[in-house]
Amino acid sequence: MRTTVTLDPETEHLIREAMRQRGQSFKEVLNRAVVQGLADLRSNAGEAPFVPTTYPMGLRAGYDPAHLGALADDMEVDAFVDLSRRLSERTATG
Repeated sequence: MRTTVTLDPETEHLIREAMRQRGQSFKEVLNRAVVQGLADLRSNAGEAPFVPTTYPMGLRAGYDPAHLGALADDMEVDAFVDLSRRLSERTATG
């Protein structure tokens, strides 16, 4: 079958590189790539989809897991302020 195909620049580069390495024509490399790609799709068709195992994080209500980094930053600032306050009190009395 003869048809026109529009390739992304990256795809064209990969095909041209394979042509150079294997000494094959554009048609041979493209046909082999399509056959391999479709065979991979067919072999994966019967597999069950991957389902990750999840575990509860034990977070208290009100904590957003997407913002745990900000929570850690806030806790670090609070600890620094508390330490600074204690050191300044110790210096003032000592």
